[in-house]
Amino acid sequence: MPLHPSTSPRHGLFVTGTDTGVGKSLVACALLHAFAARGLRVIGMKPVAAGAALITGAWVNEDVEQLVAASNVKAPREAVNPYCFEQPIAPHIAAEINKNTIKINKLIESFACLSALAHIVIVEGAGGFCVPLNEAETSADFAQMLAVPVVLVVGMRLGCLNHALLTAEAIRARGLRLAGWVANHVDADMPCADENVAALQSRLGAPMLARIAFGPAPNAAAAAQQFEPLVDSMLSERRA
Repeated sequence: MPLHPSTSPRHGLFVTGTDTGVGKSLVACALLHAFAARGLRVIGMKPVAAGAALITGAWVNEDVEQLVAASNVKAPREAVNPYCFEQPIAPHIAAEINKNTIKINKLIESFACLSALAHIVIVEGAGGFCVPLNEAETSADFAQMLAVPVVLVVGMRLGCLNHALLTAEAIRARGLRLAGWVANHVDADMPCADENVAALQSRLGAPMLARIAFGPAPNAAAAAQQFEPLVDSMLSERRA
């Protein structure tokens, strides 16, 4: 199915994280559930996926499958996930190994295609905010071109304060709005977890949208309830 970029305003969120493995997919899926519960047409997008298995002749990435399952609109797979690589490594390196180049214009066109099909597109970035996509451009460049609000997922573990504050600074340096952040407890034994959350609440300058407890199988649908204030806020902005 060919891609037909939309000229309509972009409505969506860009979900980034302090690092890889901090729960971006969980949060992106929770946001999809939250917006869908308001009767909106929603699509999840994973522009670049690194780490896939060959199943019946096609490369399948777990994060992409979760986003597709949480979406309530069927969309072209090449728009939902324009680039998918086998190796679970940095995107630009995975692309080089596969003799490919990640092109931001292609990502923007894919987002436009999805925007024409849905009210809200939730974009899950790869790795952290500034991860390289090619020799000259990063995920931050892509987010800046999208120009949608950003949700920062903080993996609550030792070192997260510095990572979160630097990422928030980088987001704002791109002229982007930090819509809020999520405290996702990825380390069950993190010392002084409450104190770390409090430190970020007083320093990030954006609302904590959700706090997700550590668990072996976190449930995106259950976590969706915590994002209702953000959904209400964005819907009010759309109506204004």
